[in-house]
Amino acid sequence: MKVAVIGVGLIGGSFAKDIQQLWPEAEIHGIDSNEIHLQEALDLEIIHEKLDYNGLSQMDMVLVTIPVNALVEELPKILDASGDETVVIDAGSTKSLVCETVENHPKRRNFLACHPIAGTEFSGPSAAINGLYKGKTNIICEVEKTAFKLQEKALELFQGMGMRIRYMNPVAHDKHIAYVSHLSHISSFMLGKTVIEKEKNERDIFDMAGSGFESTVRLAKSSPDMWTPIFEQNKDNVVETLEEYIQNLEQFKQFLLDGDFEKVYNEMNNTNRIKQILKGIPLTKL
Repeated sequence: MKVAVIGVGLIGGSFAKDIQQLWPEAEIHGIDSNEIHLQEALDLEIIHEKLDYNGLSQMDMVLVTIPVNALVEELPKILDASGDETVVIDAGSTKSLVCETVENHPKRRNFLACHPIAGTEFSGPSAAINGLYKGKTNIICEVEKTAFKLQEKALELFQGMGMRIRYMNPVAHDKHIAYVSHLSHISSFMLGKTVIEKEKNERDIFDMAGSGFESTVRLAKSSPDMWTPIFEQNKDNVVETLEEYIQNLEQFKQFLLDGDFEKVYNEMNNTNRIKQILKGIPLTKL
């Protein structure tokens, strides 16, 4: 098994680590625009060799884990350079524009559009960890457009890594992910911004920050290089979710201004059922 990882940071590096555990004889090749990251991945033995696009035709599998703005630019070139039996898998957090970009590509059958919903707030090769994807959901879009035997090759990897598979069309994916991922990142960034601005005048504010603040603001450590293109590509859905979120914030604020703490309580109590939802209990049983 010869595998190329394009983008050897947290996502790509974690894929590489799991592949080495599943297939100890696999040759892992790395491509990255950041030469420092590429060398670091070599030093950490995340990859075995450096590669360029000229070597993609010899690969059995290519994992593309780069920011989505670079993805729509590079994916056609990657498919051009890949072999007829190479499966090319992306990990982008948006899917509509990615799928549209290669819709008419001669090697569209070689591409599997994926979004493994996993990660941490850290980035770079040193952030890569074994088992990042275990128990996580992997969204696959337009699976019918990928050659069946190449699908099987990818699914063998995903199942070996312990991932759950969901199939979804790109438009539905981008709409739903705006609520459960993109909005939470914006909320975390803006909470961090609010506290940082307040801290200018109240130096001890961070001494008072507990685990609740830390867990809520954790995503604000995420890479702007990755997230700005995501917000750009999914702008319409993100704006829609923000409008609903802001409306809920304004309503909560009004309850406080009105001194209506019964409604404050009810808002929080009704939202407590998120605990059951996140555990996978059907809404009909609540």
